[in-house]
Amino acid sequence: MTMSKSIYEPLTESSAVALAVRLGIFPEGTPLTCREIGDGNLNLVFRIVDQRTGKGIVIKQALPYAKVVGESWPLTLKRAIIESNALRTFASYVPQYVPTVYYSDESLAITVMEDLSHLQIARKGLIEGKTFPLLSEHIGEFIAKTLFYTSDFGMNQQQKKQLVQQFVNPELCKITEDLVFTDPFFDHETNNFEPELRHDVEALWNDETLHLETAKLKRKFLTEADALIHGDLHTGSIFASDTETKIIDPEFAFYGPFGFDIGQFFANLLLNALSRKEHEQAPILYHIEKTWDVFSTVFSRLWEQHNVEPYAKTNGWLQDILHTIFVDAVGFAGCEVIRRTIGLAHVADLDGISDKQRRLEAKRRALQLGRALILHRYSLRSAQHILATFAQTSTVSEGHLA
Repeated sequence: MTMSKSIYEPLTESSAVALAVRLGIFPEGTPLTCREIGDGNLNLVFRIVDQRTGKGIVIKQALPYAKVVGESWPLTLKRAIIESNALRTFASYVPQYVPTVYYSDESLAITVMEDLSHLQIARKGLIEGKTFPLLSEHIGEFIAKTLFYTSDFGMNQQQKKQLVQQFVNPELCKITEDLVFTDPFFDHETNNFEPELRHDVEALWNDETLHLETAKLKRKFLTEADALIHGDLHTGSIFASDTETKIIDPEFAFYGPFGFDIGQFFANLLLNALSRKEHEQAPILYHIEKTWDVFSTVFSRLWEQHNVEPYAKTNGWLQDILHTIFVDAVGFAGCEVIRRTIGLAHVADLDGISDKQRRLEAKRRALQLGRALILHRYSLRSAQHILATFAQTSTVSEGHLA
């Protein structure tokens, strides 16, 4: 569905309703309710519901600046069409794991999509103690199929190069380059942490070995165009229930390194585990093992059955690729854990710990864990090794965390 070119202006609840009616999504005269439900940093999100049937849609509109900072941080509106194109691309491989896109308008920077309000944002549910038993199985399959089919292994290499051009996303990548890989590792004005953590933070800032290894990871993010990645796959970008999983918000999508999305997901699971008492951590740590198990199994099956690269049958290459993906994912996870602890954008998993001492201790452990994952990623060869590294940072007794 397309419309004539429009002049950009931010939607309001009333103009969002008018747009939905104009698009023919709801018949004229339908009793509608509309609410702005966006709680992110970059967009407006409206949910419009037919009062008679309870059925609804979501209209998401990109803002020309970052909400978290304000108009002093301008952003391109192109990210909206990148998001809708990414959702459509992902849907061609795993339609069960993304919302249906009904309409998009590049000039208005809007995407009209399926309403997922019957599900819950995974981060919120995990903080409440839910486990979402199929989460890791679904995410592992989503990442494996989207990475494989958009890579040189799963599609014609020339077709892939055209997609690389389509998903060039410099401004959103710059946010990741700065906020994930750079600013938290230096004394930068965007960093945000409690004064009690300054000693721990300055130790990171002065750690030349850590800087070297983080620089290597940043270079991978800057230069490796392996596959179309989501680019911001944390638990706040996932809707879930006990039986269903939907990935949203791929406005950071671009052609990047295989291991990045897995690392982001690992990191946000680890942050949630750090926020829990020890006896409540097992379901979250299970998800880390299960995600990698499903990912590697599905990716390997696709490699054997659908690889278009003549060298695919070369003995040892699949194992080498999987090992590289895992090592990179561990390193990227370490960067994400650190930046979510002391960088500009935190997570509610840690910040929501009401007891100050417990919160500070969880954050200290997060910094230790992030550093260990970055520095020791080459020696961690399985998901169990990630969990062992996590356990080594669990120096606080259960009684102290109570």
